[in-house]
Amino acid sequence: MAIFNILVVDDSVFMRKIISDLITEHPQFKVIGTAKNGQEAIEQVKLLRPDAVTMDIEMPVMNGLDALKNIMEEQPTPVIMLSSLTQEGASETIRALELGAVDFIRKPSGSISLDLYKVKLLLHEKLQVAVRSRMSGTLPVRVQAPLANVNPLSLRSKMIKETLNQLDSVVAASSSTTHFNHVVAIGTSTGGPRALHQVISNIPAGFPAPILIVQHMPPNFTKSLAQRLNDISQIRVVEAADGEVLQTATAYVAPGGWHMVAYKESNRTYKIRLTKEEPVSGHRPSVDVMFESLLKMSELKRHVVLMTGMGSDGAKGMLALKQSGAATTIAESEETCVVYGMPRAAVENQAAMYVLPQQDIATRLSMCVQNEMN
Repeated sequence: MAIFNILVVDDSVFMRKIISDLITEHPQFKVIGTAKNGQEAIEQVKLLRPDAVTMDIEMPVMNGLDALKNIMEEQPTPVIMLSSLTQEGASETIRALELGAVDFIRKPSGSISLDLYKVKLLLHEKLQVAVRSRMSGTLPVRVQAPLANVNPLSLRSKMIKETLNQLDSVVAASSSTTHFNHVVAIGTSTGGPRALHQVISNIPAGFPAPILIVQHMPPNFTKSLAQRLNDISQIRVVEAADGEVLQTATAYVAPGGWHMVAYKESNRTYKIRLTKEEPVSGHRPSVDVMFESLLKMSELKRHVVLMTGMGSDGAKGMLALKQSGAATTIAESEETCVVYGMPRAAVENQAAMYVLPQQDIATRLSMCVQNEMN
């Protein structure tokens, strides 16, 4: 039986002990060291070369985000982040996932609590995924410089740029329409926020279709994910709302804890329905549920994508869509997946028309939609 070495990083002595005890209750995990801040974490990763790291975000000397960025640049190592349940904590977690963290575990809110014992199985599950993840497949993500390093002139330029971006968003929103002949649906899980950053940020302004997104993620975090994607994209990105009318040049992220389906009303108006029906294959939202809701929409050109993630959610729905005449089905290739599970299932059941690396998916979607329109 393989033994995997884990480094635990947290500024609290008590939390380091609790997390270490939880980890070592699994026979395959051994804690080989701890660190109390990001700087120590960087040094320990270089010295100990752990198989995976658990990393707190808020720490003195150097925070977890800065440490994560350095580790991914200097010595890529699978990292699981410990995240607070606050809105700020969720935003920081999304940033960490963009920077290369494999996944995250929600820290109990309030004072330090023994509630961490309740997430022992989840911690073990995520560490098992982490130690088997493909760090070599990660892609560079643009990193914004801290404001502390920005001089007043460049800060003024940044403010002007943000104002122009807001104006662009208004223009883009005004150019969107509820009339369309195409719809795109994307499903992803572990490694998904980074993959979505890569794909959605490269969708062109005025994209002539709505984009439905299911990312396996808890409530609150999906809202932060949508906000972050909206900030870095040329199209509008929102967390989906029940009854919302679908529009072109807009991406809709399914809220954590809710299934998201699309349905047609009269006069070719398409809307979103959110439901609390039972999880499917352990997931709510489920990619299969979203994909299968498009089966009745044969009048639309349907383009569906499965990206990095554990398990097989979405593969069944993608095959059904392909068999019902979907225009495009894409599975992310193994070389760029953090976890080659969901796309592998789609490839193995012959549901994928294209198998593409992450950086080529947006281009292929744009080409397929444009070719179908000509």
